[in-house]
Amino acid sequence: MEKITSFTINHLKLLPGIYVSRKDKVGDTTVTTFDIRMTRPNFEPVMNTAEIHTMEHLGATFLRNHQSFASKVLYFGPMGCRTGFYLLLAGDYKSRDIVPLITEMYEFMRDFEGEIPRGRSQRLRKLSGYEPRYGKISCQKVFRYGSLRH
Repeated sequence: MEKITSFTINHLKLLPGIYVSRKDKVGDTTVTTFDIRMTRPNFEPVMNTAEIHTMEHLGATFLRNHQSFASKVLYFGPMGCRTGFYLLLAGDYKSRDIVPLITEMYEFMRDFEGEIPRGRSQRLRKLSGYEPRYGKISCQKVFRYGSLRH
């Protein structure tokens, strides 16, 4: 069985930032998968469930409503290891191409006030937790430590 490319990366040296994880062809379209790494794997604690779940809902809401990128967003969601998020976009991109988009998204999440989109379900709230302050703390950290390297 072939090794998955992302599993061959030395995660002990991986710093927070935006990385192109892979590019795939779907018909004539290139799909670019980004690794938006927020914490340093095996060095910093992983993000908690409420934090990730809140950021997932806010990030997806922002991206799917973005004037330039909404039609290109295929997926935004957390990594199983809880150190960041994956973003899949239709198109052939480099990390630097999306730094302004990701900066806007983190500013949106950091500054968000109000009820989390689609977070009203009692069932979801009980299962996974929603807590806006956790998302705000993580977003502030991204700006404080300059984690949007590419």
